[in-house]
Amino acid sequence: MSKPLSLTEENYLKTIFSLSDGQDNAVNTSALAKQINIASSSVTDMLKRLGEKGYIHYEKYQGVRLTDSGRSIAINIIRKHRLWEVFLVDKLHFSWDEVHEVAEQLEHIRSKKLTTRLYEFLNKPKFDPHGDPIPDENGNFPDMERNMLTDFNEGDTVTILGVNDDSPDFLKYLEQLNLKLGSILTINTILSHDRSMELRNQHNKTIMLSYISCQHIFCKKS
Repeated sequence: MSKPLSLTEENYLKTIFSLSDGQDNAVNTSALAKQINIASSSVTDMLKRLGEKGYIHYEKYQGVRLTDSGRSIAINIIRKHRLWEVFLVDKLHFSWDEVHEVAEQLEHIRSKKLTTRLYEFLNKPKFDPHGDPIPDENGNFPDMERNMLTDFNEGDTVTILGVNDDSPDFLKYLEQLNLKLGSILTINTILSHDRSMELRNQHNKTIMLSYISCQHIFCKKS
């Protein structure tokens, strides 16, 4: 029986999966070091270790890719993380800006039975509180159609599906504007000088969002 991965090793696999956008794309080691906030030399040592264990393919100057086993572990960690976020928000009434750090700790619980029970208890959710897809027990992600808010045009009415920035500051900012999953917005004006948007919500209130903020919000056309 192989020795369980350390929390650090699991986090590396999860981060590689995230930086590869879930595809078989090579991840630059500098980008990985920046994301994990650790020296490149330490990253190289860890990648060599993970490569020896068969979880990644790594060649110097060629980037790093997950093997099938590495990808499976990464998806399982992401699955647990997002299920715990649903639990924390829906059952313990955490706000969506509070759950990420707690879920970071809970995602490393290794009990498959607990994960299965949690999934069933939550009625098999497909998305977490930030709109991110939750893989099923076979590692399959649900189909979804979403675009950044910046992909839409003046006059379009859209529904917020998720965010790609789950930092507490950004989520609190959206809460202050009363923006959440399911909020409906109509794009009144896109300002030509900086691409910021003047929006109208379902309560007929006007909201201004910067171009950068709009890039972090996923929507579908209503």
